Amino acid sequence: MEFFNLKTSVARIYDEFIQNADSRTEQWLLMSSPLPQTIIIAAYIYFVTSLGPRLMENRKGFDLKGVLVVYNFSVVALSLYMCYEYVMSGWGTGYSFHCDLVDYSDSPQAIRMAATCWLYYFSKFIEMLDTIFFVLRKKNSQVTFLHVYHHSIMPFTWWFGVRFAAGGLGTFHAFLNCIVHVIMYTYYGLTAMGPNYQKYLWWKKYLTTIQLIQFVMVTTHISQYFFMKDCPYQFPIFIYIIGLYGLIFLFLFLNFWYHAYTKGKRLPNVLQAQTWAHHTNGVMNGNVDHDKYQ
Repeated sequence: MEFFNLKTSVARIYDEFIQNADSRTEQWLLMSSPLPQTIIIAAYIYFVTSLGPRLMENRKGFDLKGVLVVYNFSVVALSLYMCYEYVMSGWGTGYSFHCDLVDYSDSPQAIRMAATCWLYYFSKFIEMLDTIFFVLRKKNSQVTFLHVYHHSIMPFTWWFGVRFAAGGLGTFHAFLNCIVHVIMYTYYGLTAMGPNYQKYLWWKKYLTTIQLIQFVMVTTHISQYFFMKDCPYQFPIFIYIIGLYGLIFLFLFLNFWYHAYTKGKRLPNVLQAQTWAHHTNGVMNGNVDHDKYQ
């Protein structure tokens, strides 16, 4: 009886909670309930941390060079498309970069923004392949807690973003992240093509700086909310989540910057490379080990 009452109470709380959701996105893929994505995320975690390594334990790692090239440049193309859609649906066509509210209307532009948010959410499941490829190539040292945590928490939290606040100032970090992904996955794609393309990677040294700038911009932009006298953003909880997320990764990258470029600058090159991998493995897009395909 107590279990039945608890189940009823949870169902009632969920029903009251979901009443505030955006009805426009209710019938979209994976949007009817958080349960389907929770199953996918749980399966992902189980595979990359347990099942996958056990299956590969007595096998030679797969040579996925061709697959990785296609995959990385496909992510570049998808990220470019999402950049364009974010620009055309708000960030380049009317948003002020200050107190931008969610437009819940059925106008073409509002629907376009919501659809772009859903696509960004769905892209997080595609990016889970990063970890799966690590496992299949027996690069288990790359599968860190931070890496798996990031690839799990991003789609989970973005489900709520698409269902409740598909637009407005809470999407700036996604727009910026798409831009950074174009740069990062271009690098990964060229790296996966082999040593003949190393001469085109002279800009590798700027990758950490680009990501650091990203975190600073995200944190600065979202922090505006706390200094605005009147900004009736519909779901402030997302502001706190984005702000906390930005600060955490800003701290992680500053910590890396200090160890790699201040304390580590006098280390031998091999040790500097190890320091890089230790401090950046899995940060933000889960792939910040810049030599992961070599």
